[in-house]
Amino acid sequence: MRYGCEIFEGKLKDTQDENAPVTIYVNPSEEEKKFLVNQMKIDEHTLQSALDPDELSRLEYEPEHIAIIFKIPRNYAAENQFMFKVNSIGAFLYNNRLILVVSDESFIQDHVRIIKVTTLRSVILKLLYRSIYHFREHLKIITTISDDIQYKINQAMENRQLINLFSLQKSLVYYQNSIGSNGVLIEKIKYNALKIGYTNEDIETLDDIAVENSQCYKQAEIYSNILASLMDARVSIVSNNLNVLMKNLNIITIGIMVPTMVVSIFSMNVRIPLGTHPHAFVIIMGMALFSVFIFFFLWRYRR
Repeated sequence: MRYGCEIFEGKLKDTQDENAPVTIYVNPSEEEKKFLVNQMKIDEHTLQSALDPDELSRLEYEPEHIAIIFKIPRNYAAENQFMFKVNSIGAFLYNNRLILVVSDESFIQDHVRIIKVTTLRSVILKLLYRSIYHFREHLKIITTISDDIQYKINQAMENRQLINLFSLQKSLVYYQNSIGSNGVLIEKIKYNALKIGYTNEDIETLDDIAVENSQCYKQAEIYSNILASLMDARVSIVSNNLNVLMKNLNIITIGIMVPTMVVSIFSMNVRIPLGTHPHAFVIIMGMALFSVFIFFFLWRYRR
């Protein structure tokens, strides 16, 4: 699906112009892909990278344009079951045109919030900044969900809650790698800023973006370490509870074996004491119960 935009009064505004300076392709069809490869001279592999969520951020120079691939967080939905995912976005910068290729339709709703842009190159900077902003907002959501799960675990530990924590931890690993990958890209853009065509003011903005991305990476790293420690602690608690349970079951089993042995001895088909006593049954049962009492008394005393 194709959308056209133009820069109007510092904002991106939708337009029906076929030659719009900013063109957005969302989940491009095969026909649109052929157009981008054959007419716009976009490398086919680079185009696929823009739609691949596992692709690393990078900067490439082509004869007619500059290709920039970076990571953005995917909008979270309840059906994702506490799994936060990432997407890639491809920005292909020409002299007088910018083509954006994304796979997430929610990007169309977000691009209207891009403000304070004057050039095509500043649009890329604004997209990088908004990517960092969304990552930080998602990290706050992950923290809130994690706190809620911890509360539920403290009330009643269930496997489902532990699985949810594992999903959050996995999401943080993806986020941390994506933010780190964007950080490497930002440094490359800073190094090649003049070659790309950025002004001194744009370079200052790049410095701010680099600082924000670094802080976002540290935040994701801290959350990931905390959640990993929490998972280890919960696993240790579960293992300790299991050990205590098995210990108690073994003690009960041994306690049951003592009266069983007493009764088994007096059940032998040989001449035994009390064999003809009129109250033999009561005496034997009393001995069995007394042996159980002695066993648990000694066990408690040893503790």
